[in-house]
Amino acid sequence: MTVLGHPRNWSCQWLPFLILLLGTGHEPGVEGVTHYKAGDPVILYVNKVGPYHNPQETYHYYQLPVCCPEKIRHKSLSLGEVLDGDRMAESLYEIRFRENVEKRILCHMQLSSAQVEQLRQAIEELYYFEFVVDDLPIRGFVGYMEESGFLPHSHKIGLWTHLDFHLEFHGDRIIFANVSVRDVKPHSLDGLRPDEFLGLTHTYSVRWSETSVERRSDRRRGDDGGFFPRTLEIHWLSIINSMVLVFLLVGFVAVILMRVLRNDLARYNLDEETTSAGSGDDFDQGDNGWKIIHTDVFRFPPYRGLLCAVLGVGAQFLALGTGIIVMALLGMFNVHRHGAINSAAILLYALTCCISGYVSSHFYRQIGGERWVWNIILTTSLFSVPFFLTWSVVNSVHWANGSTQALPATTILLLLTVWLLVGFPLTVIGGIFGKNNASPFDAPCRTKNIAREIPPQPWYKSTLIHMTVGGFLPFSAISVELYYIFATVWGREQYTLYGILFFVFAILLSVGACISIALTYFQLSGEDYRWWWRSVLSVGSTGLFIFLYSVFYYARRSNMSGAVQTVEFFGYSLLTGYVFFLMLGTISFFSSLKFIRYIYVNLKMD
Repeated sequence: MTVLGHPRNWSCQWLPFLILLLGTGHEPGVEGVTHYKAGDPVILYVNKVGPYHNPQETYHYYQLPVCCPEKIRHKSLSLGEVLDGDRMAESLYEIRFRENVEKRILCHMQLSSAQVEQLRQAIEELYYFEFVVDDLPIRGFVGYMEESGFLPHSHKIGLWTHLDFHLEFHGDRIIFANVSVRDVKPHSLDGLRPDEFLGLTHTYSVRWSETSVERRSDRRRGDDGGFFPRTLEIHWLSIINSMVLVFLLVGFVAVILMRVLRNDLARYNLDEETTSAGSGDDFDQGDNGWKIIHTDVFRFPPYRGLLCAVLGVGAQFLALGTGIIVMALLGMFNVHRHGAINSAAILLYALTCCISGYVSSHFYRQIGGERWVWNIILTTSLFSVPFFLTWSVVNSVHWANGSTQALPATTILLLLTVWLLVGFPLTVIGGIFGKNNASPFDAPCRTKNIAREIPPQPWYKSTLIHMTVGGFLPFSAISVELYYIFATVWGREQYTLYGILFFVFAILLSVGACISIALTYFQLSGEDYRWWWRSVLSVGSTGLFIFLYSVFYYARRSNMSGAVQTVEFFGYSLLTGYVFFLMLGTISFFSSLKFIRYIYVNLKMD
């Protein structure tokens, strides 16, 4: 339940377009360390508040009835910080470098019953606040709630009106900052009459201490007060499970390629020599299996423009995912915040649009496509349109509830400009290069004008069964790791195992390729040559399993609730499943194409 009203009339500045192209944004705790002299003022910025269990539901701190300056001055933010929901503003706290403060008065307030009820609801929903001092985030809960007993039942709500700030310094730099209410008694918000005002006095203390730690990155994990859970440890169960599955699948495909195919090729080639010596009739008269459909297996599929668009966008996201993981391995992101990754994803998406245009147009021209302009428009719209529709719904819900996750108009215009000036032109340029460099489709077999009739197929060779098998096996290879990914994106965990993530990503692609080859072989053995779309759908259905897992995670593994969090979770989870469909469908298709070319090149014909 949303307890905050609409935000006050304030604007958020954004960095110029050049910042988006040159970097991923400024992240608290990593850059911008300021050097101070004794007595210099240290600005403390208030940032956001929100339910602890709903990470994506955040509001500006001053939307609560708290101590607020008469004129709110906001800090200029980077694109990554805006996308992360940050909205920093100067506070009334007066902090000076290395000067201790004992119980200084921040402000006096008279709260109406409506304002008290707003605070009560925020405390009941476990609202936390986030402040920023010298680019170091510090967090704490707004109030205190206690429930005890069944009979009699007691429900107590208290507001923290005093905060103890603990800051550590080394030389002239701030190394660590934290806030505590350990020795403070909360102010009770119970028993207030509807027409009564509540008088409050907010105070704070500041304690400085010197540390031997010279850099913030050298500070040991676990020394930050533990407001959010610690970083994840290596989960060997996920790695072992994935490795065993990969070895089994690779071995399975190797058996097919080395034994079954070898026997098939020996039998088919022997039959060819015998038939050619006996008569001049068509050699496939008495054959069955994948040899008999050699004149149809390379027959171009329907909706070839859509197929090429899927392959182009899938190739783009393969490059995008690999680039993000490699950048994380190189230490380019702050693991405690997601703003830099958001900025990098936008930058890489715009730059990799040339890949989608090239792959789509190149393959479209190879398989005889003539509507090149329509193919480029379809390629550039295949992801951008679903994303825009999903984002519009999610952003509208955030805006209606006054959440800071709703992007300002200036940021929306910036992102739209990036797509119009970088993403779309690169798609067109890539499409032009792909069209001009395309050679005729390399098919080792001639295709007849009249398609062969496909015999009835058993139920276990149907598209639905292939999608179930082809989607479940890759999903099972990443299911354990998927929990930690969800706990990071939709929870409070801190993911740092990017090496393991890269390993699991490679496993996912390998499993998808192996499964695609096996399923394609079984399909061709049944004399069904409609493998083009089947290969995309079979392994691409992993995206559906990922979305179903997200439903399970929301219901059983998380404490998320409310319309704001629910709409964002399911909207972006559906979009994530769609992205995995595009990526794995692309890997599956090109693996099957490579496999089919291999077996028919080695088949003696004519």
